[in-house]
Amino acid sequence: MTAIVNLLSLAWKQLVRHRLRTGLTVLGVASGMFLFTAVETMQRSLATATQTTAADTTLVVYRENRFCPSTSRLPEHYADEIRTIDGVREVVPIQVVVNNCGASLDVITFRGVPEGALTSYAPEIEVIAGSLEEWNRRSDGALLGEVFAQRRGLSPGDRFVAAGVTVHVAGIIRSPFPQDNNVAYVSLPFLQQASKTGLGIVTQFNVRVDSSDQLESVATAIDQRFHSDQQPTNTRPEKAFFAETAAELIELIGFTRWLGIGAVLAVGGLIANAVLLIVRGRVKENAVLQTLGYPGQAIAWLVMSEGALLGLMGGVLGVALATGFLAWQSFTLGNEGQTLAIQPDGVVVITGLAAALLLGLFASLWPAWRTMRQPIVESLKG
Repeated sequence: MTAIVNLLSLAWKQLVRHRLRTGLTVLGVASGMFLFTAVETMQRSLATATQTTAADTTLVVYRENRFCPSTSRLPEHYADEIRTIDGVREVVPIQVVVNNCGASLDVITFRGVPEGALTSYAPEIEVIAGSLEEWNRRSDGALLGEVFAQRRGLSPGDRFVAAGVTVHVAGIIRSPFPQDNNVAYVSLPFLQQASKTGLGIVTQFNVRVDSSDQLESVATAIDQRFHSDQQPTNTRPEKAFFAETAAELIELIGFTRWLGIGAVLAVGGLIANAVLLIVRGRVKENAVLQTLGYPGQAIAWLVMSEGALLGLMGGVLGVALATGFLAWQSFTLGNEGQTLAIQPDGVVVITGLAAALLLGLFASLWPAWRTMRQPIVESLKG
């Protein structure tokens, strides 16, 4: 353990001796890791929003062959029939109004829920400003997600107009689910009238079942029940519904993986070039160390330690900047009425730091091997 500490201490001193070269290399690595972290955050957010788990028990009933909320129109009385199906625990009719159905970075989503149904539809929400009583009292009251309110600079008591709907901000809510933090909850009758869809018409039904094992059977039963009706349905698990309706968004984010790969290759090449310059700049010093009794393996490990430190320092800086920037800006991607919050988490931070450290090690393998194989006499002559 002492030997490792001494090796790292010596590697650090070698890097500090050339502050300008080290600083420029760290900044270059940080730039690449900033891009890598941003891409990984998008990929991680998308996976969280689309991968079904055993804890998922929610179905979304939508109008068949419809995608944008403005084209999905279902009779509200369908809820009574859905409740009679075995395995259904709860049904919540929801009206959705968005300002843009296409792929966009700035999507405003209103969700209208029946009176008294919000706590059962989203029991995890917490009112952090304003009050739920104010929202229940006012017909035009809105509860804004924390990220939504921050992005728009809104607070309780403000009035807000979007997508032809004017609301009074009654409160700000926080939820462990990113989607809830990026929408505005309003009264269902109010939104039906404000959006001119008419009372008795909703966009979708969110159906909770008793167990995740019943998702497929209940979805099939719902669609069969309304198959011959004038408004047939298409029922899918909530995350599968997101994956299907936001297909353009998923394709766009999928392309960013190539940017992440490019960033990794650039970081690896930058560290390898920096370490090669370091090795070439102190050929005689390494030869003197070997003459004093340092084995070739120790010199190689010294070179690899410098590469690892360069990668780790650049990784810490780049990951920290990317995480802080994404948390500050609160980016939200939207498509077909579905919103995806781009929020970094602990997994992304650990992945970025580990990737930077490993890149530093692997990029310095070739310079370390060359240093270890270089004969002492030729190094002293050099």
